[in-house]
Amino acid sequence: MSDILKAAKLVSLACISVVCAFAMTLSPSAALDDPPAKPKIDCTKKANKDKPQCKAGHSGLNDIELYNAAYWLARQGSYANALDLLRQIQDKDEPRVQNATGFATRKLGDVDAALPYYARALALDPNYTKAREYLGEAHLAKGDLTQAQVQLKEIETRCGQSCSGYAELASEIERFVERTNRDG
Repeated sequence: MSDILKAAKLVSLACISVVCAFAMTLSPSAALDDPPAKPKIDCTKKANKDKPQCKAGHSGLNDIELYNAAYWLARQGSYANALDLLRQIQDKDEPRVQNATGFATRKLGDVDAALPYYARALALDPNYTKAREYLGEAHLAKGDLTQAQVQLKEIETRCGQSCSGYAELASEIERFVERTNRDG
């Protein structure tokens, strides 16, 4: 087993432990502005073995474990390794998978390649404000303030100005405007 897969398994197990420890103190909607997860499927039941969420990729991790490990690798700046794990996920029609793929792709410097992932995430769930936030940041990376502001307005329409996606994108827009005014 490659070092990346070993690390991913360790990260996944550690993440699951940490998430479980804090899960009882948080409401389901408080988890990083991600949409509610699909209902949990018991992969130990024979009837569920063929469901995409229960199929193990060649890494031996199921979709949920792969996503969790990829998420934490991306949070640590290991974007290429996160993408390797995201590619192994069977259920590509999960908005969080599309969004995470777009995020890691954008952070690796390929903003144009990231845009279709955000678009797919939003086609699957138009109310997914984290994808809208990241899409707005991608537009800023391309120098398109107007489209970033469109996403900010969409976030505001869906969850108001108090949600973290709104605050994060508004802050990025403010920094973009300050840099643009300062630089010319």
